[in-house]
Amino acid sequence: MADVVLSGAIRSNLLSMQNTARLLDESQLRLATGLKVRSAVDSPISFFTAQGLNNRASDLNSLLDSMGQAVQTLEAADQGIKSILKLVDSMKAVANQALETKIKSTVLTSNQDAGPLTGGVTLSSLGALATGNTITLTVGDVTENVVIGTGVGEVETITDLMNWVGATFTGDEVVTAALTSDGQLQITAASGRDIAISAANGGAPVSLDGLMGSRVTATDGVNRDKFETDFNSLREQIDQLAGDASYKGVNLLKGNDVLSVFFNTEQTSQLEIVGVALTPEGELNIAEVGYVSGDHGFTADSEIKAFVETLNAATNVLRQQASTFGANLGVVQIRQDFTKSLINTLETGASNLTVADTNEEGAKMLALQTRQQLGTTALSLANQAEQGVLRLFG
Repeated sequence: MADVVLSGAIRSNLLSMQNTARLLDESQLRLATGLKVRSAVDSPISFFTAQGLNNRASDLNSLLDSMGQAVQTLEAADQGIKSILKLVDSMKAVANQALETKIKSTVLTSNQDAGPLTGGVTLSSLGALATGNTITLTVGDVTENVVIGTGVGEVETITDLMNWVGATFTGDEVVTAALTSDGQLQITAASGRDIAISAANGGAPVSLDGLMGSRVTATDGVNRDKFETDFNSLREQIDQLAGDASYKGVNLLKGNDVLSVFFNTEQTSQLEIVGVALTPEGELNIAEVGYVSGDHGFTADSEIKAFVETLNAATNVLRQQASTFGANLGVVQIRQDFTKSLINTLETGASNLTVADTNEEGAKMLALQTRQQLGTTALSLANQAEQGVLRLFG
């Protein structure tokens, strides 16, 4: 180019066309990439500012994922509480059914073929019974033995046997023995549990026909044992359900797990949700109903009413904790919405600094193309002056 001499007019038009071509390339690139700032070369301030905004938006997106997981953990706890409430209601229903079921005594009555018995009759004179034999009486799950004889702790007569029954079976298994008006031995279990009587001689069975007769009649009683086992089964289900209400290893219903939810990247804004032990042994404080010999929890109405009161208190604990978790969930969801809006604001701000206006760039391209065509025409006109000099030599 240094060897070629251009006139001022041509050089001016050439520079204009080169500038137009550069601007046209720039507009085409912006339209193709959608960006007006692609690197720090284009605009250092805009590029690094936008990068900072996008980085913060990315960090907040990670926190948003963490918040979403916290919401799921709280929802798992909430579902657990709702299910436990249903189990507690079922336990109340069982307790109320037990309360409405009135205990009816079981009565075992002999039918002595030989005639009426009297209290002074010795047991060893009745049929196959003899001194040294053992009489076994079982009521429900309580079994007691006594030896026929005259020694301490032994029984000799029917009266001795009746007194032994009344003194031995007490507490939950109140049993009485008496002679009916027609002289038949009658054993009554107030608990309504089954009664069985037998005799043995060194382990070998001995007939009781002489005492009880060959046609013993029994009136089945009514007890509440089934309700006790149903109640305890439901209680166990509460404990198991609380243990299953976990999400990603965090259980807010069985222990002191802490769920920490962070709302900013500096971890200076956070919510700590402390779990509670919503179990029968924990905050619910629901005791097991006794269901073994001497410890049947549903024998007395007052005991059942006490269990119902405990269940009512447990219901209140569950509802209060559900309210607390609900409030925590509301906070997390509010911060979720705020974080989403903030991310949108940051990304919009970054876009404003770097994203090209396609409408504007399209308009520029049309204008530049027009300018390029005009530049070509102007360059042609400027060149005509020099061509006129050539005609002088023609």
